[in-house]
Amino acid sequence: MVATGSLSSKNQASISELLDGGYHPGSLLSDFDYWDYVVPEPNLNEMVFEETTCQNLVKMLENCLSKSKQTKLGCSKVLVPEKLTQRIAQDVLRLSSTEPCGLRGCVMHVNLEIENVCKKLDRIVCDASVIPTFELTLVFKQETCSWTSLRDLFSRGRFSSGLRRTLILSSGFRLVKKKLYSLIGTTVIEEC
Repeated sequence: MVATGSLSSKNQASISELLDGGYHPGSLLSDFDYWDYVVPEPNLNEMVFEETTCQNLVKMLENCLSKSKQTKLGCSKVLVPEKLTQRIAQDVLRLSSTEPCGLRGCVMHVNLEIENVCKKLDRIVCDASVIPTFELTLVFKQETCSWTSLRDLFSRGRFSSGLRRTLILSSGFRLVKKKLYSLIGTTVIEEC
């Protein structure tokens, strides 16, 4: 049986068939009422807000990489795989959805793993007016099998500048969630 509307709009013949089959009118009505409330209409405002929040997170991550490229990474370019920051932002939103303050209670530590060594890039506080309820540690990974790493190996002559290097990020990343105010102190680690 598929509930598609209210009981009053159903054909009387089909309702009598259900009653003859052993269904009680009270349970039939409660089944229809149940589905009317369980499947809510999609909230367009919520979807627009989530998309805007996701895009803001993407910009924050891209700004973090842009600021870090010359100061902490010593390179002139950082190449990011298509949709990587979008995927990360969506995962951050998903992990923050179960928190009491949502994304507003998040502090994110952004790192880059280069040759099994983590380098701290930035600390992003999503809302400074809210006491953090959880921390996320994001670890970008450097692409190891790329032609630019070989090019950089051969271009380290006396005429090459240290800031001419191009850093290529891998499509993989690690996201670690640590709850700050939990008796259990749960940690969620996601490798993507």
